[in-house]
Amino acid sequence: MKKTLFITTLFCSALSFSQNVWIQRDQVNGPPKSACASFTINDEGWVATGYDGMEDKRSMYSYDLEQDDWDKEVSLGGEAGSGLNRKSAVGFAVKEKGYVALGSGIADYFKDVWQYDDETKSWTQMADFAGSARRGAVAFSVDSLAYVGSGLDENGVTNDFYSFNPNTNEWASVSDFPGDARREAVGFTMGGRGYFGTGRGDGGYYRDFWEYYPLTDSWKQLADFPGTPRMGACGTANFPSAFVMLGEDNSLEYKQDVWEYNYFGNSWSQRADFPGEPRSQAVAFTVQNRIFCGTGYGGEWYNDFYEYEYFLSDGPELIDLPLQLYPNPTNGPITLSFDHPISAFQYKIMDLNGRILLADNYSGNNTIQLDLSQLVPSTYFISVLTEDGIQITKQFVLQ
Repeated sequence: MKKTLFITTLFCSALSFSQNVWIQRDQVNGPPKSACASFTINDEGWVATGYDGMEDKRSMYSYDLEQDDWDKEVSLGGEAGSGLNRKSAVGFAVKEKGYVALGSGIADYFKDVWQYDDETKSWTQMADFAGSARRGAVAFSVDSLAYVGSGLDENGVTNDFYSFNPNTNEWASVSDFPGDARREAVGFTMGGRGYFGTGRGDGGYYRDFWEYYPLTDSWKQLADFPGTPRMGACGTANFPSAFVMLGEDNSLEYKQDVWEYNYFGNSWSQRADFPGEPRSQAVAFTVQNRIFCGTGYGGEWYNDFYEYEYFLSDGPELIDLPLQLYPNPTNGPITLSFDHPISAFQYKIMDLNGRILLADNYSGNNTIQLDLSQLVPSTYFISVLTEDGIQITKQFVLQ
């Protein structure tokens, strides 16, 4: 039987001075609220819309990491925003522009789409979403396209998905999510793929977890989320780790647990609980490789906000490395050398966003020198899969 082991060598970064620690940051401006939309542009996190217990909102705020401070920004729709107050919308970013779409407010279900340009501080209405008007959907972006789907419309929960091209302002249908239709699931991007899971549908609460690969327009089921089935969780990623946290589970309990998903190992590990009150319908985002989470509802509405500092996961098992990688750092080629006979293996070199830059198959040699001339100086992952199913992942620096 084949086995998969995951091995990684860490590099120093701003995140590596603390491990598995939450730090409270400046609270989000405005009244406490839940069911907000969020996106990341210009190295800042943005939170818009939501519900504060009294009314739906269209206000928006941006978070400056260096100053640990929130700034009031132009509300959804700008001066023309009357009636655009909403909750349970989706937010996403493509090429340094932010988007807010769908949700519910004066109408039970919206299908409008709005683009925010931070250079001009203005909103532009884009082509309506191609599917039915809905709330509680998810969105994720891969390269120059956004993907939006699932949610609740006037006929019930949905599982259809669509891609949006901001350059042409056009929507196109993509493969439906193959699992049960649902609302208030988690959706985010990592490594050139979209990730989707949890939520609530006609079958109850879910904890299945899936990967969408845009290049083949296909879905793949991954290891189940190990926490209790839930809706209203939030998720974000910093390749090769993703984090799914909070929510309301199938016992109607608000949660504060945090789980890390490892891209290479297809495995989950529980991390330090979120330090605020248990809650659902919070937001989470990644800015400059830093993880943030806040707002939400757990019997009352919240505007507290936290940063999670962590080491990248070492995976399910650590063993003596059967692979040598040298020189590391390198300013030229790099050599892979196995400690025991290997007749065949595959390798992939990925950047810190998980994009595959080089890949090939080798056989009949325990020592291989790789040409890195196509790569620019940076930090990379190399993932090797041997013939007997052992996966070895290490990091290296090209100077």
